Amino acid sequence: MSMNLENLYKQILMDHYKKPRNYGKKEGILTLPYKNPTCGDVMVLYLNVDESGKIQDISFEGEGCSISMASCSMMTEIIKGKTVAEAEKLISQFNAMIKEGVIEDEDALGDAVALSGVHKLRARHNCSLLGWNGLEKAIKQRAETVSGTNSHCN
Repeated sequence: MSMNLENLYKQILMDHYKKPRNYGKKEGILTLPYKNPTCGDVMVLYLNVDESGKIQDISFEGEGCSISMASCSMMTEIIKGKTVAEAEKLISQFNAMIKEGVIEDEDALGDAVALSGVHKLRARHNCSLLGWNGLEKAIKQRAETVSGTNSHCN
């Protein structure tokens, strides 16, 4: 990676850390606390998904290192307005970037590509994945709730 690109990525990361997007408690259908067991970083995800499966709103609150908080900020920007299916695909792409060093769709990942260097820092994988893992858990929890609700209606 060139020095200019590396500096740009650092600037993007620090901008999201210092001025996180979609930060703060919001009323949502789902509130999910999530903790990184390896370092203690914590966040609460607020997620509002409409009946069609579109993510209408998403925000987070939390405390942690610059990587985890910037990643949460980036994730909320990327995910807002997407369908659950699109979000699941983006979660998979972000995981591949962090765990395998593979960037499948740079445009889709937006600012989160700035975290691609974390792939080389195995000890920081969980930091960058904090919000994304929380979102994946929230989507699964929502699916169970929706299917459970539907089965009671039949």
